Amino acid sequence: MKVKFWGTRGSIAAPGRDTVIYGGNTCCVEILLNCGETVIIDSGSGIRPLGDHLMATRKTVDVHLLMTHVHWDHVQGFPFFDPVFKPTTRIAVDGAPRCIKGLGAIFDSGIGDGFFPIRFEDLRADIHYLDELRYGPLKIQNTTITTVPLHHPQGGFGFRFEEDGKSFVFITDNELTREIWRGKRIEDFVPFCRNADILVHDAQFLPEEIELYRGWGHSDYSTALELALKAGVKHLVLFHHEPSRTDRAEALIEKKCRSLAHEQGADITVEAAKEGNTLLL
Repeated sequence: MKVKFWGTRGSIAAPGRDTVIYGGNTCCVEILLNCGETVIIDSGSGIRPLGDHLMATRKTVDVHLLMTHVHWDHVQGFPFFDPVFKPTTRIAVDGAPRCIKGLGAIFDSGIGDGFFPIRFEDLRADIHYLDELRYGPLKIQNTTITTVPLHHPQGGFGFRFEEDGKSFVFITDNELTREIWRGKRIEDFVPFCRNADILVHDAQFLPEEIELYRGWGHSDYSTALELALKAGVKHLVLFHHEPSRTDRAEALIEKKCRSLAHEQGADITVEAAKEGNTLLL
């Protein structure tokens, strides 16, 4: 399994000279399975360069698109994903309930409000909605994908991939708490993340910021690390970077999280997601 980050930023794209290392595009991750199938998670602005790459390297594009949820920063790139304009393209969509409706709403609200020059129904690609994950696992050859509900406004899904004895967990836009009365606790996500080879988790805010944004549906690096340690995760990747966070600031977060892990004597790899980076499982 190979995981590549095409978009790592949260909330809104943040291009510029201060975000060239960790990236400015919003959420989009490509997963190349050992069987040769391609899975894309979310269609933030990072899906545009991914589309260019797929068009340049493949005769036809045949992918699964899994949507964590349909907030704007996770769908805004879909109209600019060039493969959707090719009749040879096949896209199997699954993920959060009603995600196909959310993708369509980018083009037209359904009541005559146009948000894009092309209507969703006029796209030339074969886009079909599987709608399997809300009822159980999704199988793609020898890969099994399961879900966990997110603690985020309007909800959503996190994903776990199991293939050839390796496990990859992706949970963004998820607010981890230590108090049961405030929502889902860290412990509630431990079984889903148990012994994962790689966990990608939301860490948009700093520990000292989190109270200001309580209820927004995001986490800080300390709670993401606590989840990873309690679940026995081998490799933690901090994700969904705050849009105003510069490369220098994000590098400091990465350093602080590593130091926190070291203080606890933890045997875990910690890094902040960088746009363009690839992880191998």
